[in-house]
Amino acid sequence: MKGFHRQNKLFSLCGLNCGLCPMYLNKNCLGCGEENHSCKIARCSMEHNGIEYCFQCNEYPCEKYEKIDKFDSFISHRNQKSDLEKARQIGIEAYNAEQEEKVEILGTLLAGYNDGRKKTLFCVAVNLLQIHELREVLGKIENRSDLETLTLKEKSTFAAWLLKAAAEKNNIDLKLRKKK
Repeated sequence: MKGFHRQNKLFSLCGLNCGLCPMYLNKNCLGCGEENHSCKIARCSMEHNGIEYCFQCNEYPCEKYEKIDKFDSFISHRNQKSDLEKARQIGIEAYNAEQEEKVEILGTLLAGYNDGRKKTLFCVAVNLLQIHELREVLGKIENRSDLETLTLKEKSTFAAWLLKAAAEKNNIDLKLRKKK
């Protein structure tokens, strides 16, 4: 979008964790409103003196947020509002530090445990699970005594199983929700 630029490429102004999105990771998306991407929320930000995050606006939450978390795109939208609130409460620097750790965990999962079929699952799981749960899952993976003898497919299946178990324990569905 002409005239709109973001400094923070990990966390969008509307609350998406862009750094955990498969499109962003594949370099198919440059983030909020960059280049030819049109976004009504980016346009709104420009109309409100270029606020960095929607929670900074006196009108937030506005009508743009009424159904924002009902469906997903390439990344889950389920935690947009709660992630914006968390960032507001703990501050952007602390929120970004957590997101950077999540990006590292996702990188580890994709580099060492993706059999070519788990990228979306790993992205959604890292986005929706809490950081302490992800650390625990990664610890279980890395501490498995026979890890070095497993094939990539077996490692991938084990990592996916642990992530699904952590999600199930918290009543989290790791499938992206499509618009019907």
